[in-house]
Amino acid sequence: MGRTFRIKVRMRRFRRQYPRIAFAIRSFMIFSATFGGAYGFVTGSRSENSGYDPNTFAVGASFLFALACLGLATLSMRLRFVNKRMRALAAHNEALIDRNWELKEAEERARSLFESQGDLIALRDHQGRITFANEAYCALAGQARNALVGTRFDFDVLEQGDSARESNGTRIHDQRITTLLGARWIAWREGYVRLDAGQPAELQSVGRDVTDRTETERALSEARDQADAANRAKSRFLAMASHEIRTPLNGIIGMGGLLLDTHLTPEQTTYARAVKTSGEALMALIEELLDYSKIEAGKLDLEQRPFALSTLIEEITELLAPRAQAKTLEIAAYVDERLPLEVVGDAARLRQVLLNLAGNAIKFTANGGVALIVEPGIWPNEISFLVRDTGIGIAPEAQQRIFREFEQADERVARTYGGTGLGLAISERIVKRMGGRITLTSEPGKGATFEVAIPLAASQASAGQTAFPSPDLAGKSILLVADGIEASLIARRLERWGGQTCLVSDASVAEALLPERSWHAVLIDRAIGATDHLGDVARAHAQQRLVLLTSSSRHEKLSAAFTGFLVKPLRAASLAARLALTPEVASPDLAPEPLADSTTGAASGKGLSILVAEDNEINALLMRSLLSKLGHRVVIAVHGEAALESWLAASSAGTPYDLVLMDIQMPRLDGIETTKRIRAHEAATGGHHTPILALTANTLVEDRYACFEAGMNGFLIKPLDREKLEEALAGLATSRHLAV
Repeated sequence: MGRTFRIKVRMRRFRRQYPRIAFAIRSFMIFSATFGGAYGFVTGSRSENSGYDPNTFAVGASFLFALACLGLATLSMRLRFVNKRMRALAAHNEALIDRNWELKEAEERARSLFESQGDLIALRDHQGRITFANEAYCALAGQARNALVGTRFDFDVLEQGDSARESNGTRIHDQRITTLLGARWIAWREGYVRLDAGQPAELQSVGRDVTDRTETERALSEARDQADAANRAKSRFLAMASHEIRTPLNGIIGMGGLLLDTHLTPEQTTYARAVKTSGEALMALIEELLDYSKIEAGKLDLEQRPFALSTLIEEITELLAPRAQAKTLEIAAYVDERLPLEVVGDAARLRQVLLNLAGNAIKFTANGGVALIVEPGIWPNEISFLVRDTGIGIAPEAQQRIFREFEQADERVARTYGGTGLGLAISERIVKRMGGRITLTSEPGKGATFEVAIPLAASQASAGQTAFPSPDLAGKSILLVADGIEASLIARRLERWGGQTCLVSDASVAEALLPERSWHAVLIDRAIGATDHLGDVARAHAQQRLVLLTSSSRHEKLSAAFTGFLVKPLRAASLAARLALTPEVASPDLAPEPLADSTTGAASGKGLSILVAEDNEINALLMRSLLSKLGHRVVIAVHGEAALESWLAASSAGTPYDLVLMDIQMPRLDGIETTKRIRAHEAATGGHHTPILALTANTLVEDRYACFEAGMNGFLIKPLDREKLEEALAGLATSRHLAV
């Protein structure tokens, strides 16, 4: 079967290759068979022994004629079939011709596109020889296509840019090359393509001239670098200016404090306090300018540490309470108990924002008060801080403008209340840096409410803990006789604890309500008036009788009818503890004035030896006075070399200094280098490690790092006062750097 098939295939192949010879052989075979049969038949019929029979002859002739007709019919059908196939082949050939024409036309269009576009296109074989190059490539190379095809031509590379490879294998890179038009930047895309089946793939390089874009990017990069350098220079200038301003401010504020400690006439005391207050105001302005410069330079670093939320808020209100009470304003805080005890974030920056908002609220409020409310935000882990006041309010057209730098609501406000217009701008940037937002709701004459919403995650260490046990006031009646912002917040807290709170603002109304029921506690604000009388009346109707005082009135004598007192602004823990106590029959005496701090006496008994390296005479005098008042022995060195010599002499004599206060910027030898030499000498001799604190007016982070890297134990920011110095000495004693 296979052999027969192979013979047929060979015969068909022979017919296709030699059609005329095949036709001649076929015609000869047909003629020979026909002629041989006819001749044999006729000859046989004529022979004498053939037994010729006319009937048989007729039958034979008819049979041959039938065979001939059958052959003709078969040949006719074969011809019709062949003609049909020929027509089909002709139609197919015509379609192929049309398709071939379309392909040629598409090829011409593609070639025309390649030639007309500005991109460089080149194809290379596996040996790197050019097989195709468009007109743009030839023009940039300065050679004809015929001269380039078949060569390994490539542009001279002046600079190689970044390179990357896509997932499909395409390589992307930039090159700066030499051309007839000069140096040009070309962005190349190189990948292998297969043009013909069975042929090896070729490397296709498509390049685009990106000289303008690259030069623009480089110009922008240089401009950005110059801007960064300018920002750094501005930051250093502000730091230097801050240092130069803080140095005399340190003397002004410090000497003012020392002057107030002496015996002065009332007029002299007023002048001395004015000097100190002006210095502190100038100090606040410098702090705002430094914060603004840090934000502009992108150097605002945030810490992520756990801190007690309620403690932070209550400390802010207590810090601002004297300022508010000096204007006869109330200030109060409310922290929702649903919030975690501790959260993770930057407590110092949050305190800065809230102090600014609450301080502004006090400044722009003449009557009423300021409330700081903290409650859960609208998003998970979000905490909302509301600073609400009853001040002058802000017009709608000014509510967006006040968040800009050096902008205020209007010129009248600026003239009346003063300020630089930087506080809100700094606060907004800090809040955004913390991932939060700050919004304002206000109407002129109806106060303002600033909302700061910041994501603060709960600390894992305080999970499930509470700041203080809440009193069980379910079913107990509490009468609150007070008026103002704090009264509403106290009532809100009492109701959350389950108490049935009745809030009245008139003493006569409260006196009328007392006999109506048995009260668990009666809280009376001293500012209402008739406090003692109301306390006497409440003795028969309430178990606990508490009076609300301000810090300035806490030492006034009160009626024995009261069982205790609370100082405004109230701490939630104090209120809870007082309501949970068993009421006493007799009124406790109010705490006497605290005795003077015994730190001075303790320190004077031990008498530390302190070396102060300070080149400014006023600051040196201030440090000597402050330390002497604390009972310490002081040696002054006016520059770094003198400080080093004094320290070496004391160490050699066996009487080393207990502490060194080192100014950073000094002539001859600065504080950083002096500290390094002291630490190097201690390491070489194995001597006593002397604590060194930096005295600096620079507040930049890099300056602090420089102090620690030099071997200092800490730093004190100028201007310096007695409290800061005492805290620093106490901190060293706690960390066992000094035996105070």
